[in-house]
Amino acid sequence: MDNPNIHNFIEILHKTHKEEWEATPKIHDSIVWLSDLFEFLFPNNRLHRQSTYEGVLKKNQIDLENILLSYLDPASIDIGAKVYDFYISLEKIYLDLRADATKIYENDPAATSIHEVIVSYPGFYAIAVYRIANTLSKLEIPILPRIISEHAHGKTGVDIHPNAQIDVPFFIDHGTGIVIGATSIIGKNVSIYQGVTLGALQVNKELAETKRHPTVEDNVIIYARTTILGGKTVIGHNSIIGGSVFLTKSVSPYSHVFNTHQLRIDVKQEVLG
Repeated sequence: MDNPNIHNFIEILHKTHKEEWEATPKIHDSIVWLSDLFEFLFPNNRLHRQSTYEGVLKKNQIDLENILLSYLDPASIDIGAKVYDFYISLEKIYLDLRADATKIYENDPAATSIHEVIVSYPGFYAIAVYRIANTLSKLEIPILPRIISEHAHGKTGVDIHPNAQIDVPFFIDHGTGIVIGATSIIGKNVSIYQGVTLGALQVNKELAETKRHPTVEDNVIIYARTTILGGKTVIGHNSIIGGSVFLTKSVSPYSHVFNTHQLRIDVKQEVLG
């Protein structure tokens, strides 16, 4: 290790790591905070006594404040105000998620109860983490929303950018492979099935401040493996987009769009000898 190049490399590496470490919330702490919050809203492992609810919530609030203090400069951002505003929004997050869970239950014939949806459906978990991350993002809290969103992505296979705008209620069925880009806008009462992509027509850093992803209006159903691209693409309200459709242009309200590929099945008759 007497090679001066190695020493220089280690010095550069340490400096870079230090700068990035100081500017990033601890991933483990972030996921623990998220898990505790989800457990508080939708208890599964244990039920707190009503008298302890405020204390449990206060601990979660302190944990968030400590996470933010670990990587944000209190001189440039009012961390206390951000934490306060987030928890003021918590009741709305909860009520929105109950509405999401109800829609999933009402639309999925395999669901036996709203509680089953909440404790076992990956689509619901992905929506829950999105609504938490989106609230943090609206408060202009950096990095943390992406960390918890990517945690949900890895756990469920659903990739929802925290900056997407998704109204209530929202239904994800199965979920695996769904991608919803940062500038997507999704209206009320929308249903999306596995493998759907709401993406950009092109990936270009210069377009970062433009609307790159589609708008889906109210009461739309998008079936499996469909790809819809482009910031100017609007799916009109009350439309149905069938499976394996590829769209880069808008469709009017009440449209039914289906893939016209025809499947041919030939049945050979048994030849009797």
